[in-house]
Amino acid sequence: MATYLDFEKPIQEIQDDIESAKARRDDAAIEILEKDLEKEVNKLFGSLNDYQKLQLARHPDRPYALDYIRLLMEDAQEIHGDRMYRDDPAILCYLGWIEGQKTILIGEQKGRGTKHKLRRNFGMPHPEGYRKALRAARMAEKFDIPVLMLIDTPGAYPGIGAEERGQSEAIARNLFEFSGLRVPMISIVIGEGGSGGALAIGVADRLAMMRYSVFSVISPEGCSAILWNDPSKVEQATKALKITPDALMEHGLIDDIIDEPLIGAHRDKESAADAVRAYYIEALKNLRELSKEELLERRYEKLTSIGAFKEE
Repeated sequence: MATYLDFEKPIQEIQDDIESAKARRDDAAIEILEKDLEKEVNKLFGSLNDYQKLQLARHPDRPYALDYIRLLMEDAQEIHGDRMYRDDPAILCYLGWIEGQKTILIGEQKGRGTKHKLRRNFGMPHPEGYRKALRAARMAEKFDIPVLMLIDTPGAYPGIGAEERGQSEAIARNLFEFSGLRVPMISIVIGEGGSGGALAIGVADRLAMMRYSVFSVISPEGCSAILWNDPSKVEQATKALKITPDALMEHGLIDDIIDEPLIGAHRDKESAADAVRAYYIEALKNLRELSKEELLERRYEKLTSIGAFKEE
């Protein structure tokens, strides 16, 4: 059963009518209803506000990292553990092939359904998850394999155990180490990019966002609680934070926006995966034209330009 958000209800009604027409084998009605559906999709998704985009980024049917791995990679083999403490299921590391290109893919996995959400800790990695990601990235550098990272987390896990095992150090270590790896690094926000939990696998030569994804230093709920002590101001906080791809692109914080299906990746996972694949292959082609020294120099310039401003 598909899940529909409140603003998607008009689409759900038309979809239900289409299913009824199919059951009756009423081809004429199906044709009319499909045109109505296209018009409604263009109307609704052509004028989304920031809060609606946040809802889409968190949509329970939205494809997660494991969905993209299954749709993108061939002969995929999972890499487990950080060789220090344990294997963190909230971070996935795979070695495989994408369009004939050997790739190491690192992704954050939220889990679908209660059992898997608990196993994946709702996509909130522990420090051993970030250390596993660093181990995989170092392996990629050793064998000259490009790295694709898929960001989708509400944030790093803030529990006592995670803090005891060095959560902040693990994130900081990744920021430092990833900035100097001598292989192409491409990172894509596929859903929700939350704070340091996203930054830990967000240091890359190219940082892109899917059309309906968000990237923020704090969740709108957290911002609302801190600034106004009022959970009803979440929509206001979402707008103020400037967390959508267009806003971040305008401020030079991301490089590209990946044009997922208008109706959302959750309604057309295959097309969304095709868009990710095409972006990765094209970005990798451009990065492969650079020498190792040019790659590192451009990455350094990119990272140090973040937050730069001029006083008038």
